[in-house]
Amino acid sequence: MIKEKLGHRIDGWVHTLFPFLFWRPINPDVMTVVGTLVAGASGLAFAGGELRLAGLLLVAGGFFDLVDGVVARHFGRTTRFGAFLDSSLDRVVDILVMLGLFTLYVRNSDGVGALVCAWVLVATVLTSYAKARAELMLERMPGGFLERGERIGLLAIGALSGWLWPVLGVLAVGSSVTVGQRFLYAYREMGRLDREAAGAAAGAVADREVVEGDAEEAG
Repeated sequence: MIKEKLGHRIDGWVHTLFPFLFWRPINPDVMTVVGTLVAGASGLAFAGGELRLAGLLLVAGGFFDLVDGVVARHFGRTTRFGAFLDSSLDRVVDILVMLGLFTLYVRNSDGVGALVCAWVLVATVLTSYAKARAELMLERMPGGFLERGERIGLLAIGALSGWLWPVLGVLAVGSSVTVGQRFLYAYREMGRLDREAAGAAAGAVADREVVEGDAEEAG
C-alpha cells in the first residue's frame, strides 16, 4: 500500500540519503542476492530465539531490497530477469522468515503461535500468487492493505521491540484482508472483461446473421 502510493518518489530519497550507492555502477542482481541472504538469515535467528538479531537482519535485508531497483534504474540496468529474480527471492525470504518463527513457537510448545505463523505464511503466499496470476489476465492488480514492505517492516519492529505477538496478530488479519481484496478485485474485473467479451461476440454473431440475410435476399 505504501509503496504503491509513493512510487518512484522513493528514488529521490535514496539518492539523497545514500549517494555512495551511485558513485560507480553496481550490479543490482548482486544486491538482490545479498539482500536475500541477509534477510533469509533472520529466519535462522528467529528459530534460535534471537529476536533482536532477527530484527536487525530484516532491516538490513530490507535496505538492499529497497535500493536494488533504484540502483538498476539509475544505471539503466533494469531487466526482465532482474525483476523476476527480485520477486522470486522475495518469496524465498518470506517463507524462510515465517518458517523460522514457526520453528520458534514449536520449540516453545506454543501451538497457537505456531498456527498463527502457519496462517500468515499461507496468506503471504496467496497474496503474491493472486497478484501474479491475476496480472496474466488483467492490466494491473492493486497492492491492497498489507503488502510485502509493510509485512517485513512490522516483523522487524515486533522483533526489535519484543512485541512480536501483537505484530503477528496484525499480520494474520491484515494479510487475510489483502487476500480478500485481491480476490474481490479480480472477481469484479474479470467478470467485467468476460461480459464485454460476451457482448462483443454476440454483436459479431448478429452482424454476421444480418450479412447472411442480406446475401440470401440478394440471391
